[in-house]
Amino acid sequence: MKKYFFISALLLCFFSSQARHVAGGELFYEYIGPGNLSGSASSVYRITLRLFRDCATSGPVLEAENVTVGVYSNDNNLLVSTVPLPLFNAVSTIALNTNVFPCLVGNVNVCYEIGIYTATVTLPDNVTGYTLSRTGCCRVDRLSNLAIATNVGSNYVTKIPGTGVLGAGHNNSPQFFVRDTALVCARKRFTLDFSARDADGDSLSYSFCEAYSAPSGANNSGPTRSLSLIPLPYASIYSGAYPLGSEVSINAATGIINGIAPPEGQYVVNVCITEWRAGKPISEHRKDFILKVQNCDIIEAVLPEKIIQCKDSIVHFENLSTSASITSYRWDFGDGTNNFSASPTVNYPYEDTGMYIARLTVTGPQGCVGSATTRVFVYPGFQPAFSVLGSCVQNPYQFKDLTSTRYGTVNSWRWDLGDDESTADTSLSRNTSYTYPKPSVKDVKLIVTSSKGCIDSVFQQLTVADKPKLQLPFKDTLICSIDTLAIPVLNTGSFSWQPNRNILFANSSSPLVFPKDTTRYIVTLNDNGCVNSDTVTVNVLSFINVQLGNDSLICQTDTFRLRPVSEALSYRWSSSSGVSINNVKFPLVQPLVNTQYYVTANLGKCQDRDTVLIKVAPYPIAIAGPDTTICFGTRIQLRSTVTGSSLNWTPTSSLIDPTVGSPVAGPSRTTTYLLHVTDTAGCNKPVTDSVVVTVAPPIPAHAGRDTAVLANQPLQLQASGGLRYTWYPEYGLSNPSIPNPLATLDASIDSIRYRVRVSDAAGCYAYDEILVRVYKTGPDIFVPSAFTPNGDGKNDILRPVTLGISQLTYFRVYNRWGQLIFGTSELGKGWDGVFNGAPQAANTYVYEAEGTDYTGKTVYRKGTSVLIR
Repeated sequence: MKKYFFISALLLCFFSSQARHVAGGELFYEYIGPGNLSGSASSVYRITLRLFRDCATSGPVLEAENVTVGVYSNDNNLLVSTVPLPLFNAVSTIALNTNVFPCLVGNVNVCYEIGIYTATVTLPDNVTGYTLSRTGCCRVDRLSNLAIATNVGSNYVTKIPGTGVLGAGHNNSPQFFVRDTALVCARKRFTLDFSARDADGDSLSYSFCEAYSAPSGANNSGPTRSLSLIPLPYASIYSGAYPLGSEVSINAATGIINGIAPPEGQYVVNVCITEWRAGKPISEHRKDFILKVQNCDIIEAVLPEKIIQCKDSIVHFENLSTSASITSYRWDFGDGTNNFSASPTVNYPYEDTGMYIARLTVTGPQGCVGSATTRVFVYPGFQPAFSVLGSCVQNPYQFKDLTSTRYGTVNSWRWDLGDDESTADTSLSRNTSYTYPKPSVKDVKLIVTSSKGCIDSVFQQLTVADKPKLQLPFKDTLICSIDTLAIPVLNTGSFSWQPNRNILFANSSSPLVFPKDTTRYIVTLNDNGCVNSDTVTVNVLSFINVQLGNDSLICQTDTFRLRPVSEALSYRWSSSSGVSINNVKFPLVQPLVNTQYYVTANLGKCQDRDTVLIKVAPYPIAIAGPDTTICFGTRIQLRSTVTGSSLNWTPTSSLIDPTVGSPVAGPSRTTTYLLHVTDTAGCNKPVTDSVVVTVAPPIPAHAGRDTAVLANQPLQLQASGGLRYTWYPEYGLSNPSIPNPLATLDASIDSIRYRVRVSDAAGCYAYDEILVRVYKTGPDIFVPSAFTPNGDGKNDILRPVTLGISQLTYFRVYNRWGQLIFGTSELGKGWDGVFNGAPQAANTYVYEAEGTDYTGKTVYRKGTSVLIR
């Protein structure tokens, strides 16, 4: 059974007229004895109001509360008496000891002061009884389940039944137990015992119901002249029946409130008790309270008292607690094995039947541990079922239990036969019968249990007909004129068939008919006064024939459906190849060779035969060849194998003659070519095959930028883009087969153009060139005397041209005022005529450049250059 803490927070609320401090209240009464009013019988009652005040409030104390109760006659709801209730004894205090909850997460404080106000009153006995009412101005503000959350009044009510209900007896109202220091955490499962005791021993039933507000100004002037019961204005998703939302309910028999709490806030809740005496309701009692849902959590394990699994051996386990602070789970399934689980939910297969004790242990922060056990009963094979037999509304329907169980015995039945207009449509017998008052559709339910604790239900929808439904084997059929036909009907009762000719057993459920031409038979059924008729049309043929059509040609391996034209009802097939064929009207066949098919068609004793030849032709052959790879910019001849009368390739854009078997393909990107082959001489279905020609990406061959060197100055060439390199001419190169040979050229060479072949692993290649000029002077830095930055790609950049310079120290450009407008130390970089984002005017500019030659000497040059626009 369960071991867990109730975490529920109850804040019962009754508010005084002047301050929103009262946290709950209940108005109840006790019968003291007969009264001594002259002229009529009377009774003395002690009326008591129990008020709760939140210990943390700063509002008025309970000692200052002014309590007056109005007594109203139930025959006209008019005020007959006012009863002041003084405070009885000292105010007491109750509080929740949160220290007993070591796994409580959150700052929680539950404390109330209790004031008891009581007095006696003598009331004349009357037929209708009285309603007691105490009104107050305002509840606390910020009520979460009301559409108007502030300045809402309260009206606390109980009823005294009259002699019209009690006769010569008397009544004491129920009194709710004071269990108001419980705790409810937001969006967590909770259970709250809201039961009551009754001094008379009356039966009590519980429900949520509408709470009442107070008329305007009620608390200042006392009870009003007439009783006013004004329902509270609930917010859209809440109501008196669902004050905490759809996930919280109250047990009608026990008064236990449970479910998943709503979000954090304060909620008005009203519980109504109906008193029952001798099976009849005699009065109603209420308690209006405010449930304070708090921001808290607790580590707990919650399991049902027992789990009964009767469908199969797999049992579903889950923690019923909604705690968000649990850090680990451990399930022990109690079957003596070492099978444990750390999952929050488990579907565990038990290997044997029986009763087991399963345990869940959960842990949370700060070492908090919660545990719970449950009894698990595993008895699979319990299958509820029932049958219904009946003909029409005039006769009783028979309900038969067909429930089966592999373990134990079926030991109880509860039938609900679905007649909403009667209370006699239930039964506890295994089998039962019932006569419905009128034709209708009924939902029949059977609840069954077993001696092993299994319980299950099964439903059927029953159509209660005004007449029996005839269960004919067919409505329209065909026979040969020399045949006899049986027409079996599945109903029971008395039968008659018309016309009474060419028929045997015309007063039975299975007549034999042998009409010579088409006849419409009418059958009438009388099932104990339930009468219905229906018809069967028997079409008659003197003979039949069957036609399979013309001989045909199909492609080999294709399937083919034989379609005979005939009114026959049965067919027998055979073939020249010996392959068996289904004896249906339209069989599916797959001839692999030329095949003759034979059919014998029958309509009773009438018979006909036919045959058809199905020839087969092989499919065309299309083999496009293996996939291949080519270099970018090259071509390849496709080589296919074809058997057929015509072919074509697609796509055609990169093919030379796509209508031949071996076209030349020159795609610029990877392409899948489709070969389509047809054959007009045999199988005319096209066949397609494909070949993928993968185009290797182009080689990004690069020999380097054109350059200039001094005579006998070593120049490091640097090619890129592939795996293998070949330079030519080989003149002056240290190694023509590497990407970076040294080139040393003497003064006899003015310039030389080197060409390099770059290839990859697939053998694809590309070429690039580099021009090397040879100067006979020493190392130097040249700067053009003018440049035109107009964007035409010619002489747009003012840059230094270096000879024999291994490192550029700087290149700087100044305007005529000596302002530095450009500078760089990178070889190949220059000025584009722009300074601070603005194009500079046409003018003369000064430059200076300094570098280090390949021997380590410094070279410096200074001069001017003209910017031309």
